[in-house]
Amino acid sequence: MPHLRPATRDDIPTLQALIARSGRELSVGFYSPAQADAITVHVFGVDTQLIDDGTYFAIEDGDEIVACGGWSGRRTLFGGDQHKHGEDNRLDPATEPARIRAFFVHPAQARRGLAHMLLDACLDAARAAGFTAIELAATLPGEPFYRRFGFEATERFDLALPDGISVELVRMRLQL
Repeated sequence: MPHLRPATRDDIPTLQALIARSGRELSVGFYSPAQADAITVHVFGVDTQLIDDGTYFAIEDGDEIVACGGWSGRRTLFGGDQHKHGEDNRLDPATEPARIRAFFVHPAQARRGLAHMLLDACLDAARAAGFTAIELAATLPGEPFYRRFGFEATERFDLALPDGISVELVRMRLQL
């Protein structure tokens, strides 16, 4: 039975491997292999601030981490440590939306309700922290999942990556 728990710094190597596999394999049909590789290398990854804040979760099935994801009351919209620039200030729950961050599921465990379990935990925690809205930057594979739970697209944009590669992302928002 899958079990959700806060991620720890000790989980980082396992989370990074899961994120890399998920990012590449679940992007098939949405992004080219070069796009999937570029976004996985340059953007996807663990944001250690979320682990330190206690807002990043791991889902274990037995002794294996099969999914991860979290939420944040900080300004950064997306990306792991390698993608962040500058200070990551806290958001004002009264006027700014919280963030959904870095949901990844092991490809062999996809479509089994794990991302839904993560989303429920994140939305509950964001509400408890006083936020009235939440937003995210979805990849094209993730967009249909978030739409099913009421998120609406507010902007489509291309993220420029090294070697002339760009990847389309979708900013989405949900009123809590």
